[in-house]
Amino acid sequence: MPIVGYLSNMSLAAKIPILMAVGYLLGTIPSAVWVARSYGLDIYEVGSGNPGASNIYRALGKKAAALVFLMDALKGVIPAALGRWALGGTIALGLVGGAAAVAGHSWPVFRRFRGGRGVATGAGVLLVCYPVLTLILLGVFALIVAVAKKPSIGSLAAIAGVVVGMIVIAPPRSELLLVIALVVLVLVRHAENIKRLFRGEEHGLELAGSDLTSAEGDA
Repeated sequence: MPIVGYLSNMSLAAKIPILMAVGYLLGTIPSAVWVARSYGLDIYEVGSGNPGASNIYRALGKKAAALVFLMDALKGVIPAALGRWALGGTIALGLVGGAAAVAGHSWPVFRRFRGGRGVATGAGVLLVCYPVLTLILLGVFALIVAVAKKPSIGSLAAIAGVVVGMIVIAPPRSELLLVIALVVLVLVRHAENIKRLFRGEEHGLELAGSDLTSAEGDA
């Protein structure tokens, strides 16, 4: 595409703000809101009110939740791939675009900053930048959620796995700092979940059709 070729020839200082803007705007795409609306629901009015795959699962079941997770992950994949490959960049540039997408997903300006937790979008970013590590962590996440029935526990375990993975991989400092920033963004959105876990009040995955008004725990 001509525009990609043009951008790839720009200086790094010019690429970064453009990539961040593209990443943020992609992140604001309200996947869960759209899917819920197609079923006649306002996702902000059911369950925890969180526009993410976990709340969609409670309200609409596995297929709808899988669709939302995939759409949210793609919001991270696209800017990360754009930064890493299409712009002639590096993993670090991919992480820049991906972190912006996570920020857009978590704090979308067009929806009064009421976004999701950033797990799926962050997973999409890491899949582009560190595919083997990400596939392992997705397996860990799925296993823990299957056993504990609490997406937040699976998310926090995956986050811890990212930290361990970075120690093993030992990437360049620029990549390490950007991954830390990505982890912090996701952790900030999980602050309330962490508090509820310590109080023993974190809810698990209720099946679609259960009491949606009391569910609070989300990934």
